[in-house]
Amino acid sequence: MTESPRPKPVILLVATAESRDVLENEFRGRYARDYDVRTLLGPDGVLEPAGALVAEGRQIALVGVDHGLGEVALGLVDDLRKLSPSSRRIVLVPSGTFQQALEVLRPALAVGRLDTYLLIPQGPRDEEFHTAITEYLSEWATSTSTPEVAGVRIVDDGTQPAVAGIRDFLDRMGVPWTRYRPDSAVADELFAEVGSGAELPLVSAFGRPTVVGATDRLVAAGFYGAPSDLGDDFVADLLIVGAGPAGLAAAVYGASEGLRTVVLDPEAVGGQAGTSSMIRNYLGFPRGVSGMRLAFRARLQATRFGARIFTGRAVEGLTLGDVHEVSYDEGVLQTRSVLIACGVRYRRLGVDGLEALVGMGVYYGAATSVAREMEGRDVFIVGGGNSAGQAALHLARFARSVTIVVRRPTLAETMSAYLVDEIATHDDITVLTRAQVVDGGGDGHLERISLADLDADGTTRTVPADGLFLLLGAEPGCDWLPDEVVRDARGFVLTGRDVPKELWRDGLPPAPLETSVPGVFAAGDIRAGSMKRVASASGEGAGAVSQVHAHLAAARD
Repeated sequence: MTESPRPKPVILLVATAESRDVLENEFRGRYARDYDVRTLLGPDGVLEPAGALVAEGRQIALVGVDHGLGEVALGLVDDLRKLSPSSRRIVLVPSGTFQQALEVLRPALAVGRLDTYLLIPQGPRDEEFHTAITEYLSEWATSTSTPEVAGVRIVDDGTQPAVAGIRDFLDRMGVPWTRYRPDSAVADELFAEVGSGAELPLVSAFGRPTVVGATDRLVAAGFYGAPSDLGDDFVADLLIVGAGPAGLAAAVYGASEGLRTVVLDPEAVGGQAGTSSMIRNYLGFPRGVSGMRLAFRARLQATRFGARIFTGRAVEGLTLGDVHEVSYDEGVLQTRSVLIACGVRYRRLGVDGLEALVGMGVYYGAATSVAREMEGRDVFIVGGGNSAGQAALHLARFARSVTIVVRRPTLAETMSAYLVDEIATHDDITVLTRAQVVDGGGDGHLERISLADLDADGTTRTVPADGLFLLLGAEPGCDWLPDEVVRDARGFVLTGRDVPKELWRDGLPPAPLETSVPGVFAAGDIRAGSMKRVASASGEGAGAVSQVHAHLAAARD
């Protein structure tokens, strides 16, 4: 018996009588094959049919509201967000009123009441308009919709914590996946290959051998090749440790300028930035971009220039010399220069009851792939940085309630103003200040956490919790560095004039991004004094390449 086809996602348009035909022609002409385009005349009679779609279980991918409806347009956007929080929300502006509309729409956009505003097309082939629409549909599909394309197959029984990390890795790499139960036909096929008693989870794709007892690192290493493929006599010009914004930018510039460039990372590309559901303040992306999509594009760009990027490869040591040797979990690579761009890692909470449930309701990082499973549930986020704010906004599209727990008296001390303002507009997001998670537990999955009130002598209360996302700030991830690479008291790498003067060469400081060791550079969050922002990390990664060129030229001379 074949399954009935899944209903198409809905594009819901709320139009005036004047704009109805234009909007229907634009959207049905482009999107009717893959989406169910519905048009409602506003402002009356909109919420009831929209609510009926939601009650039927239909997914509303995008909502477009004509600003020509007047003052009620933004109110309709707010009401539709409550009905379908995961929908992308766009206000469509008639050309004759665009300038006046901006005075109302810009403040609404700044606090997240809508995703963007667009001028209604005035003629055929308005590709700028449709570029924006397809970008939002793509973001909705990758973050909200269940994949419909056959991709990676995961077999598990729901009790393997490693599955959460595997799914998060695949989502960040832009790879669709599907889960199967151990009694499914797909499971029978994979067990026939690896043996009936094989350890779960099983992961299979791309014609490669099935990974048994899979973890995110095993999947990464199995699917994306090994540094040993480069050959025993390979010597890189530039070896980059870390595939976050700094490392990816360096890979693009290094490879494009003819350097033999290799990148090693123990996880997916993107670093912590790659887990961000939406970055709104990155130059050149006026409508925002998810960390996953930014990392995916950078990876594609770097590999097209010839950079070799190996995920699932943890660097374990650096041996210094005229040609440096970087040891990783399965071997050694030689390189003439090294860029340390491994970023930072989240601090551990250190609560035994919660550490035991990591992957089963407790997650370090944003874990955007898990957000869909939080629908109708109560979740908590610990952390007050931008990543925590972005995670809260993303989870609010699904969860019944989201609570941000911070030790400080306000979010404004550590979070960008645009995120603080947007969070304030969400009825479903609560900010709990001067508080700390001190305990928690559950039977095989998170069920409860205990919160201490830091203003009341640590008085605690226990509350139900279905998800706990820990974004606890940063600590450097470079324990593998030798002592010759000098770091500050917190473990961040010193560069340029911050290197102690007694280690300067010929009375001159190292280059601005060079460490205390010639030919070893640092960029991004791992560098002492860095801004801890995506844009600055990207700039440092790109800037490091020119200093690598100078070092290589001096070495040749």
